[in-house]
Amino acid sequence: MGNTLAIIGMALLGLSLIYVLYRTIIGNPVSRRVVFVYVAFAAGLPLFMDLLPPVHVTPDVQALVDALEELPPNSKILAAFDYDPPSAPELQPMAEAFFKMAFKNDLDVIVMGLWPQGPQQADQAIAAALLDPDVQAMNPQYGIDYVNLGFQSGNEFVIQRMGSGFKAMFSRDQRQTPYDSIPVLQNIVNFSNIDFVMNFSAGKPGTVEWVQFAVDRFGATLGAGNTAVQAPQIYPYLRANQMVGLLGGMSGAAEFEKALGMPGAGSTMLLSQISTHAIVILFIIIGNTAYFRTRKRKNG
Repeated sequence: MGNTLAIIGMALLGLSLIYVLYRTIIGNPVSRRVVFVYVAFAAGLPLFMDLLPPVHVTPDVQALVDALEELPPNSKILAAFDYDPPSAPELQPMAEAFFKMAFKNDLDVIVMGLWPQGPQQADQAIAAALLDPDVQAMNPQYGIDYVNLGFQSGNEFVIQRMGSGFKAMFSRDQRQTPYDSIPVLQNIVNFSNIDFVMNFSAGKPGTVEWVQFAVDRFGATLGAGNTAVQAPQIYPYLRANQMVGLLGGMSGAAEFEKALGMPGAGSTMLLSQISTHAIVILFIIIGNTAYFRTRKRKNG
């Protein structure tokens, strides 16, 4: 029912723009407040739709998916969460899809964060992944299949120190369990015992620091998911083969979900983003129409 109403609402929104254009042509443009209302509806209505936008999986995303899916069962992945709630709309869908894939493939995940709220975002992503029936069938257990080591201050110093020993930076996990008492951490000394590093980043410290220290100094294999604003800064490292793949912004999240065959929040929010951009472009056209009509009258 909600899906049908949302589709009808979007159709009416589009048709009403014809009336807005007509008013503009006859010299009676709408108030700018109306534009804000249109943008709000364009952003909100797609969130209630079951439709999925057309998504083309780029080579950078496919390379990351291939690298993750080639890992054998019980491989150790260090997942670094370096973002906070304001960046969650772009990065959280990536994180949820990542955990679903990891749990379904029986991969062991070690979570940490260089941002204070990063480990909390990881917990939310894990909770969402555990609702998936296929993940529930695998029955991943905390401490055995995954662990959250929590936040550690110190930026890139933390990564550098982990190169000598993880325990030096994380003597206990987020639940205050001693490092040596956690089964999934047995035989994990430093990066040489980690098969893959996955970083979700919204800034500094983040992917740049993981490349400079974990990859360049300690030879880690790195993949990343970044906000759209940060992604252009990361592409040079990807082109230099210092990373195996990159998810950039909302489109990267949607591509990741499609490549994994797990449509989710990234695809839904990408549809919202597309419709919002479409409305803004149409109002730019309508605004320019009003401008040229006004200039023509003045010149006439």
